[in-house]
Amino acid sequence: MQVLNAVLYVIVIGFLIYWVGSWLYFWFKGRQMHGAIDQKTFEETMRKAQIVDLREKNAFDAKHILGARSLPYTQLKYNEGELRPDLPVYLYGDNKNMCVRAALKLQKKWGFTDVKWLEDRFSDWEGKTKKTTKI
Repeated sequence: MQVLNAVLYVIVIGFLIYWVGSWLYFWFKGRQMHGAIDQKTFEETMRKAQIVDLREKNAFDAKHILGARSLPYTQLKYNEGELRPDLPVYLYGDNKNMCVRAALKLQKKWGFTDVKWLEDRFSDWEGKTKKTTKI
């Protein structure tokens, strides 16, 4: 019984170390990339950019930033051809870590040079939004 408890303890500690390490890595990479922009800057410059909502489709349909396209993070590798690499890309989602991971993918794998993300979560967005209505 003590061996089982020790194994479970090691597994839990290992998971926590991995989770914290992963969070710290993407936090550091995000700071290195200097891609976080505040709401005011995002809203003032978004007309010149491709706005991408990284949340799942049902969250996008419920409410999204006016002019954004739905490109869920889980589907990003299948749909990157929908974006033009010569135009700026503005990302937003439910957490900043997901935006940093998506920005890294767009830059490293597909050669995008101007990728920014909303510093705050979408739930804090105060600008114009739209709901997708289904018929």
